[in-house]
Amino acid sequence: MDSPQSPPEDPNSYKVEYLCLDEGQNNFDVACLAGAVKCTEGEDGRPVRWFSSLKAFQPPIWTQMRPDRCVYSEKPEDVMERIAQEIQSKFEQLPVLAGDSVAQPNPHTLRGAETNFYAEASEQSFTVDMFGQSVSIIAKPVQYQWNYGDGTSFGPTTVMGGPLPQDRWGEKTRTSHVYTQTGDFQVVLTTHFQGAYSVNNGPPLPIPGQGHFNSPPQTISVWRSVTRNYADDCIRNPQGQGCPGAAPRAP
Repeated sequence: MDSPQSPPEDPNSYKVEYLCLDEGQNNFDVACLAGAVKCTEGEDGRPVRWFSSLKAFQPPIWTQMRPDRCVYSEKPEDVMERIAQEIQSKFEQLPVLAGDSVAQPNPHTLRGAETNFYAEASEQSFTVDMFGQSVSIIAKPVQYQWNYGDGTSFGPTTVMGGPLPQDRWGEKTRTSHVYTQTGDFQVVLTTHFQGAYSVNNGPPLPIPGQGHFNSPPQTISVWRSVTRNYADDCIRNPQGQGCPGAAPRAP
């Protein structure tokens, strides 16, 4: 199996500035606003401009991110900071559909055999209201972790696995698992989603932490296999062990 991996981090940092704001007097220059982007969705709309810089640049070298956008708030100077502070909590509360874990074979497998597990998960989008602003959030699956129900687990890993044709069931894969005991086991897949958000159709900004969402438990029944050799077949010996109508062999 591959070793657990982490998704790449966003190499950029971001900041936002309010256009036409006289910081000394904490008000807006009316003449400047006349030439800025028009904020028509509310009387308290204020134009803003986003900037990005590579984190490796110290001090930062800020580059404008066009086009300019709007923020609607009576106190525009702090609404973006409030959103940034609470976006992680909002992200974790979203009704994100956790990924599904698929097993091959399913729902029965054999002790000592490779059972192929793989994840099915998709990117999802949401729009929420935060402090009077329209905030769009994208949740993208980036990591997966299986709890196989027998005390072992694999992940988090960026490997989601994939299906095998039936004639290849039992082959070792990057996400397969071997059960050493028989019984019923509850398999749970945890999908880690990375989020990005934008305010009023502004540029996508990364959400610092991931959201972790669990799939419903999936029952896998692990059986044992028994192999026996026989000297003849059911045509030659209709009463032979395993033939139709033959008495079952005593355990």
